[in-house]
Amino acid sequence: MSRIYGDQHRALQDQFDSRRMADRIEQIAVKTEIGDMERAFIEARDMFFLSSVDHRGRPTVSYKGGDPGFVRVVDTRTLAFPSYDGNGMHFSTGNISGNPEVGLLFIDFETPHRIRVQGTASVSADDPLRAQWKEAELVVRVTLSELWQNCPRYIHRYQKVKPSRYVPRAEADTPLCEWKRIDGMQDVLRPHELAAVEQAGNITIDEWVGYIVSGDERA
Repeated sequence: MSRIYGDQHRALQDQFDSRRMADRIEQIAVKTEIGDMERAFIEARDMFFLSSVDHRGRPTVSYKGGDPGFVRVVDTRTLAFPSYDGNGMHFSTGNISGNPEVGLLFIDFETPHRIRVQGTASVSADDPLRAQWKEAELVVRVTLSELWQNCPRYIHRYQKVKPSRYVPRAEADTPLCEWKRIDGMQDVLRPHELAAVEQAGNITIDEWVGYIVSGDERA
């Protein structure tokens, strides 16, 4: 019995005569524990993609970034990562609170190399690991269901240019998020954000969009 294939997968595998190959890949690649190689790869990443399910059963995908090591392998069945200040939507963490099933995709675009993780997640503001990440609002823990390495052949090779200046770091003050300075946002900001905006000054939405389209790191 397969851990990862259902009837819908089997129908397509049979249509394209790939069932035996799919079974062999599952036999060889799918793991239920995080090994040393996987741990080293995951903890060296500075980004990953997180898939969660919303209250209407729709899949959503979010980019999560930080400095290398921001995802911690707690043990062979558990990994954890911080939820930093975002746009206030709490979309991924809210999804997890309603449906714990998640998927994570870790990619090294330079090698290239990728690992997929399936698991169940929980969200907590009281997790003891929270203190280990500066400005973490919440901690997400993922209990592993399955993990496997994917073929890298379609991964385009890219090189990292510069880390984001917004990642919270112990040795520096985290810059104010520029879109919070846009005219018309001030009435919905929290007190500490409003104080920072009053000190930095407002900008127009056209200015902020200009940052984005020009590749300005303030975006």
